Amino acid sequence: MTLRELDNYFQSMLAIGQMAGADSSLNGIQVGRSDLEVCKVAFAVDACLETFRRTVEVDAQVLFVHHGIYWGRVEPVTGINYDRLKTLLVNDVALYAAHLPLDMHEEFGNNARMARKLGLIDVEPFGVYRGTAIGCKGRLQVAGTMDSIVKTLFHDPSSLLGMLRFGPEAVSTVGIISGGAPHEVDQAIAEGLDLYITGESSHTVYHRCLEAGINVIFGGHYQTEVWGVQAFIDIPTGL
Repeated sequence: MTLRELDNYFQSMLAIGQMAGADSSLNGIQVGRSDLEVCKVAFAVDACLETFRRTVEVDAQVLFVHHGIYWGRVEPVTGINYDRLKTLLVNDVALYAAHLPLDMHEEFGNNARMARKLGLIDVEPFGVYRGTAIGCKGRLQVAGTMDSIVKTLFHDPSSLLGMLRFGPEAVSTVGIISGGAPHEVDQAIAEGLDLYITGESSHTVYHRCLEAGINVIFGGHYQTEVWGVQAFIDIPTGL
């Protein structure tokens, strides 16, 4: 399979072009020659020098990441950017990115996979960003506690950025948006959900959550976005 053929596959599976006007990421092929023969693909959350080096070590021709290196602005190819691109080019490794298309995918997406891990039922799209729902919401078959939900998704409470226990002790309804979406808690409040799960936290939402009476889990950006890359190079940032 060539890189061009692999791109066609990912484009059709993940609807890469759907968020082109809303996503600041350059989704799709970010680095690579279209005729590159691909035998092995590595998966990681972040495009960084360490993941590039590990991709070379495992003899993969393509690195598929959630967070690529292009974010809607022009940057000079110097310093860190030079070192990163040099590693890819010298080793003929292609870089492929899928940001919001991976977050929102109903089967392979970060949010869908967390919902599946929790065993949510009646799952629906949730969390509108620039006109498109990128998260999901659903209901637990049996009401659970915050601690049981944290254990199911993240195992260790100490790995979280934080929790707000402002809602009911018995949690039934859950909204999920992976990554950096603390302010979208307003949508969870508007829908009367018991719990909102996201990656990053924000001081400015604390009192809104307290006054609305909603539980929130800030799982960490990385920990909420490993779900969509089924096989990935694990380089957690703790954030």
